[in-house]
Amino acid sequence: QVQLVESGGGLVQPGGSLRLSCAASGFRLEYYAIGWFRQAPGKEREGVSCISSTDGSTYYADSVKGRFTISRDNAKNTVYLQMNNLKPEDTAVYFCAADRGLTTKWTWGIRGAYDYWGQGTQVTVSS
Repeated sequence: QVQLVESGGGLVQPGGSLRLSCAASGFRLEYYAIGWFRQAPGKEREGVSCISSTDGSTYYADSVKGRFTISRDNAKNTVYLQMNNLKPEDTAVYFCAADRGLTTKWTWGIRGAYDYWGQGTQVTVSS
């Protein structure tokens, strides 16, 4: 059974850090591009970051560049999102997703390109 499970969310003060994990079962993450998306209340789900399956290229939304880092550990079949200097506007449910296709800098943020999705983990940034 194909499954993605996010973890690592929680409540953190502004300026703090969290590391989200996306663990896969039923397939090997290394053969998929893995994206992180987030959805705040009343807003559309938006792309945050992505790591490609081919050359390890990484992509980031402008709002998180320099603060978030995506990485993968193929041995653990897990992708991570390290989030530093968190801001209240980062508050959202964070989802990871897997894309079997070729991901480019123009397509990584397109939700419809992804084949599998996790259930999400809540991140709340508040003092």
